[in-house]
Amino acid sequence: MKSRDKNFSGRDHENGACVESALEQAEALCRDRGARLTPLRRRVLEIIWESRAPLGAYDVLERMNAEGGRNAPPTVYRALDFLLKHGLIHRIESQKAFVGCAMSADAHHALFFICRDCGNVSETQSEAIGAAIEASATRAGFLVETPVMEISGRCQECHDDE
Repeated sequence: MKSRDKNFSGRDHENGACVESALEQAEALCRDRGARLTPLRRRVLEIIWESRAPLGAYDVLERMNAEGGRNAPPTVYRALDFLLKHGLIHRIESQKAFVGCAMSADAHHALFFICRDCGNVSETQSEAIGAAIEASATRAGFLVETPVMEISGRCQECHDDE
């Protein structure tokens, strides 16, 4: 599986190909790991990838039930836990919301640029920042468990709208 950044795509970006690619990669990753990407888990992942901005668990639930489903919150939370465990999504702590992981096949220090105007999120990684965090943690005798960084600002499109 190839690594790629999930960058700010612009308001006119057609998201369908990105979603299909993410779902295909998720199915392959689960198959390789012997994990089961059930139809419900797949749909939760699809809903998250379809959104341009992070979604909370209740947003996912609302979208699923709007399609005629009768899902309860624990169902969605279990699916989200599975997707997190397998690195298919990330939790944006500052928003208590989830985004699809653009680099799910690779262990990485996730770095998120979050636009405070439009709410879109771009995921990338930096080996230099990751190495600096690991080195600092080692010196402090600290074991990093969730290497996620969130940076708030404005995307180019929102900045250009001024």
